[in-house]
Amino acid sequence: METESEPYVRLATLRQLHQVVAELNTARSLADTLQTVVDGIVVGLGYELACVNLVRPDGDLVVAAFAGDPAAEALITGRVGSRPSWDRRLTMGEDWDGLRFIPHTEGWVLLEDDVPQWHTDGPDPRFEDEWHPEDRLYAPMYATGGELLGVISVDRPRNGRRPGAWGREALQMYAFQAAIAISNARLRANMQRALVRLEREQQALRASEESFRQAFEYAPSGMAIAEMGGDQHGRLLRTNDALCRLLGRPASVLRRYSFSDLVHPEDIGTLLRTSAEGGRAELRLGRRDGTYVWVSLRNSVVADAADGPRFLLTHVEDIEERKRHELQLAHRASHDSLTGLPNSAELRSRLGARLCRRPQSVLATAVEALDAAFETRPEAGGAVEHGFQPDAPHGYPGGAPVDFPDFPEFPGAAPAHAEGPYDHHVHTVAPATDVDDGTKGLAVLFCDLDGFKSINDRFGHHTGDAVLIEVARRLTTGVRDGDTVARLGGDEFVVLADGLGAADAADLAVRLRNAIIPPIRVDGRAVRVGASFGIGWASCGMSADEVLRSADQRMYIEKRSRSKAHRRAG
Repeated sequence: METESEPYVRLATLRQLHQVVAELNTARSLADTLQTVVDGIVVGLGYELACVNLVRPDGDLVVAAFAGDPAAEALITGRVGSRPSWDRRLTMGEDWDGLRFIPHTEGWVLLEDDVPQWHTDGPDPRFEDEWHPEDRLYAPMYATGGELLGVISVDRPRNGRRPGAWGREALQMYAFQAAIAISNARLRANMQRALVRLEREQQALRASEESFRQAFEYAPSGMAIAEMGGDQHGRLLRTNDALCRLLGRPASVLRRYSFSDLVHPEDIGTLLRTSAEGGRAELRLGRRDGTYVWVSLRNSVVADAADGPRFLLTHVEDIEERKRHELQLAHRASHDSLTGLPNSAELRSRLGARLCRRPQSVLATAVEALDAAFETRPEAGGAVEHGFQPDAPHGYPGGAPVDFPDFPEFPGAAPAHAEGPYDHHVHTVAPATDVDDGTKGLAVLFCDLDGFKSINDRFGHHTGDAVLIEVARRLTTGVRDGDTVARLGGDEFVVLADGLGAADAADLAVRLRNAIIPPIRVDGRAVRVGASFGIGWASCGMSADEVLRSADQRMYIEKRSRSKAHRRAG
């Protein structure tokens, strides 16, 4: 029997306690630690049965380890007791300096709760401190912060008696050390899981980076990574082989540039909008040989969660063939398939771009513009309308200054053609046809071939087509670079020549007629056609059809004024 007067018993117990506590720190896993805890109680503290009830994340306690009876271990290990039932037990019975003892006289009320338990029937105690089979002794285990980790439950002391003061203290000390060991084991387990998870994440990251590298490097289309923000905004950091081949530059050279250094000057605005917003755009990039290639740029902003956007991932696709095809389609839609000249629709578009709805009532000089701006009325009292008002501030009409930039030599003078204060349209004015007063305008020369129908009927359409092609070439050669030669259809052509006076237009018609007259050789045969020209003038207030109709009428007047033999030059 253990008493305070038997120090050798306490010394032996202390040695056993030291040994089992040392074994707690040798366990590798949480499960091994829990089993070591219950085995140490059975081996070193003199109890036949011991179990650890561990608190789960949901607060309930599960029987995590059992020692002393294989049958009982198989029966209750893994079973769960609710937290309210355990809280009730830890407030019943007697408080033994941190331990909780519930004698059989009070514990009978616990036989029907949900806490897993194991006990054997036995006789009533014969003396006061004898252990009863239904006595219960619990040692709660707490974390450093006071949180309940679990409860050690012991039963059937080998000496058959309730533990004395030293036995209680030994069990309390052991529970304290067990709590530390369980906390450490949990920490190690969490660290191991974190290390495993970190290693898996790193493996996944390495695999992802390798996949990205391969996708980037071996992509069939161009790929680039560029800086975003800061002094080096837009600088290329990395390019793949496809982009290097597309632009004809090695990667080491491309790293000295940004896309703004390579883009066509006309496309810089498109590039800047695309870089700032992400998305896609179609523009031209410069090659090493000085040429430009059409590409489709698709930008993705690679964002950093902490610092915001950092990089631009750019996909560069060569669309030169598609653009060439689109330009070919657009050219076919606006040009004659036989001669390659602008067709009727394109001619009307170019002519209409020079015309507006304002009729030809413009004033010829800035002086007339000033007179119109300050036009007076003859009413009594000197009142004026739309003119000078004596009471108006600064003497401006209507009381406010007006700026008309088209007449810098006359500040405040408005050109009479202006439809609004900021209308910068240059009105097209027709010069006088009866006298050359030096006015320049947009001449419209309507050309109709003479004798072409007979060539077509006599030699066939093949010869007729060859004649049309040669006439188109001679007309194009005979005009300036900025002029337009168009084919309306059949044997009708139109020339738009800007900046000509009446005499200039007449001279141009003569030169073009003389260029057409020489023989045209087709398949070894020489054929000749003549040409009749009508000169019309484009003027704002007219439509494109009206201008062409006017020139057409003048052409027929000119054709009828000449004899048939004279019209046909051959």
